[in-house]
Amino acid sequence: MAYSDTIDQIAERVDHLLLRHEELQRTNALLTQQVQALSLERDQLKSRLAAARARVDALIERLPTSATTAAPASPEASA
Repeated sequence: MAYSDTIDQIAERVDHLLLRHEELQRTNALLTQQVQALSLERDQLKSRLAAARARVDALIERLPTSATTAAPASPEASA
């Protein structure tokens, strides 16, 4: 009888482990999808940032040089 109980316990444990394994596989698949989506979003944001920096640099280049040297310092900048 003890042998049968041991086998039943092992079978129950194996069933539990199989269910847990399937659950972890589903969770892993969802997390992999999230990582892919976030990587794509990050790459898009990097691209937008680079484009914005290029536009700002182009605007800075268009500024007259006399305006940058003759501009008085604002009181907030020294505070």
